Amino acid sequence: MNQSVQQFKADFFKALAHPMRIRILELLSEGDKNVNELQSILGSEGSAVSQQLAVLRGKNVVYGMKEGTTVTYTLRDPLIKDLLAVAREIFDNHLVDAISLLEDMRKDS
Repeated sequence: MNQSVQQFKADFFKALAHPMRIRILELLSEGDKNVNELQSILGSEGSAVSQQLAVLRGKNVVYGMKEGTTVTYTLRDPLIKDLLAVAREIFDNHLVDAISLLEDMRKDS
């Protein structure tokens, strides 16, 4: 695989490597939101939300549309919603495996 493609993938996944950024992307998967809406839903300070949005913007994962003094954010690619759904399925599969292992361990004791 081409080195630049690998670097793009690594940078993309680095952009996702923060719990608040994942949550922001999940919220934007439901529809466009401005910083105040995200701050309210996340229960976090605006500066923290803005900082995480800056990382996502810098990696071209989201973009903002300015209307007056308000910037509304949207996913740059709607496939991010699918990526998050697949990540959730992988997590669920690991959770099912862990539960099965725990049940087996309890049977053996």
